[in-house]
Amino acid sequence: MGCFFSKRRKADKESRPENEEERPKQYSWDQREKVDPKDYMFSGLKDETVGRLPGTVAGQQFLIQDCENCNIYIFDHSATVTIDDCTNCIIFPGPVKGSVFFRNCRDCKCTLACQQFRVRDCRKLEVFLCCATQPIIESSSNIKFGCFQWYYPELAFQFKDAGLSIFNNTWSNIHDFTPVSGELNWSLLPEDAVVQDYVPIPTTEELKAVRVSTEANRSIVPISRGQRQKSSDESCLVVLFAGDYTIANARKLIDEMVGKGFFLVQTKEVSMKAEDAQRVFREKAPDFLPLLNKGPVIALEFNGDGAVEVCQLIVNEIFNGTKMFVSESKETASGDVDSFYNFADIQMGI
Repeated sequence: MGCFFSKRRKADKESRPENEEERPKQYSWDQREKVDPKDYMFSGLKDETVGRLPGTVAGQQFLIQDCENCNIYIFDHSATVTIDDCTNCIIFPGPVKGSVFFRNCRDCKCTLACQQFRVRDCRKLEVFLCCATQPIIESSSNIKFGCFQWYYPELAFQFKDAGLSIFNNTWSNIHDFTPVSGELNWSLLPEDAVVQDYVPIPTTEELKAVRVSTEANRSIVPISRGQRQKSSDESCLVVLFAGDYTIANARKLIDEMVGKGFFLVQTKEVSMKAEDAQRVFREKAPDFLPLLNKGPVIALEFNGDGAVEVCQLIVNEIFNGTKMFVSESKETASGDVDSFYNFADIQMGI
């Protein structure tokens, strides 16, 4: 018994004129625009200021290698960024969907946002970081970290294109794979460190077209204290539920609390399930369960004497009618914070 399809293919072949060659098959990936890796690379540069403008990288992988005394600015989002064998460079790589990996670099200063951050065989790096997962260093020393602080008009869209949340930032929760007994291979930059003293705004005519600001109150990422020692035993947890103005409300609340002298310790944006809400919100959980289906929640931790009372007043006065969870009292606030961030860190694999 023969195969109908094999007979048809044979008939088609026999009916083709002898001098006509069979056309090669066309696949969808053949139609894609060919990418030249050299277009997404800075290599072997010395004493130069170079960069890429918004829209010119568009999620490609980027490589920076063998550069010395250079200022490098990538004002676009990338898939991954690898930085090898660079010395005395200033680097801003733009939001990175995957990993930023430094290898064998010395005396570099950087501002960057990414999903994963790794450093290996490096000495003396100063990094203003936004990282969704725990930053990792290995076989490195004198690595200093601060909280990401940077703004230009296209940056919020680039964070979104890179799949990064401005509220998921574990910049100070460092893991050292190769600790040395009695020594600390990493530390935190001074709390009053000015980002422009480390990573200045570019001055070339081409790159000045990107309207960069390093002012703290304009930073796309909220500036948090992270693992620094808290100034008070009192913290307050606020959870904002998904809606049209959630991000704007979170920013407004941060501005109000910081303006009154309180510190933003940490932030998270994460999805919650009913069992998570039961643990965190306890007897108030039924009030919030219907809101969890709308999307991820944003959690903020504020610290300072009187944080709970002042935060409750601000929420009642400014956000009246917007449903939020706020710690009820300073006695329960620490438990609220621990319950929420323990569940969030487990869910995010931190």
